[in-house]
Amino acid sequence: GPAQPIEFPHNVHVANEIGCTEYCHESATMGPRAGLPSVRTCMICHTAIATDRPRIQQITKMQEQGVDLAWQRVFGYPEEAHVRFNHAPHLRAKVECATCHGNIGEQTVAERNVDLNMGFCVNCHNERQAPVDCLTCHF
Repeated sequence: GPAQPIEFPHNVHVANEIGCTEYCHESATMGPRAGLPSVRTCMICHTAIATDRPRIQQITKMQEQGVDLAWQRVFGYPEEAHVRFNHAPHLRAKVECATCHGNIGEQTVAERNVDLNMGFCVNCHNERQAPVDCLTCHF
C-alpha cells in the first residue's frame, strides 16, 4: 500500500468515539470526497489532548514549520473506470463507513481491505434498493 507520512491510529480515535465525518473527514457529508485531515484539523483537538505523545509532537512541529501531512490515497478508482463516487448520498442513506472501507477502526495505517469492484457496489445497491443504472456511478 501507499506510504503514509505518519501512522494514524484510527483504532484509538474510534475507541474514543471520535466520528469519522464529524471531525476528520467532514467534507464527506457535503460532497464527493471525504477529504483527508490536515495538520490544522489534527491540531483542533491536539493543542490540548495527548500533547506528550511523540506522534502529536511531530504533528505540532509540522504545524510550526508550516508543513502539512502528505497523505496518499488508499481508496479510489482507476480513471479508466469512469466511476464518480460521491460520499454524501451514501452517508445520507446511513451507509456505514465500514461497509466500503472495512474495519478501519482496527488499523493504524489505512489499508484497502475491501475490493470495491462493480459487483460489490451493484450488490449493495440491490440490497438497499438504490439505483443501479450505469449513470448512477459512471459519468
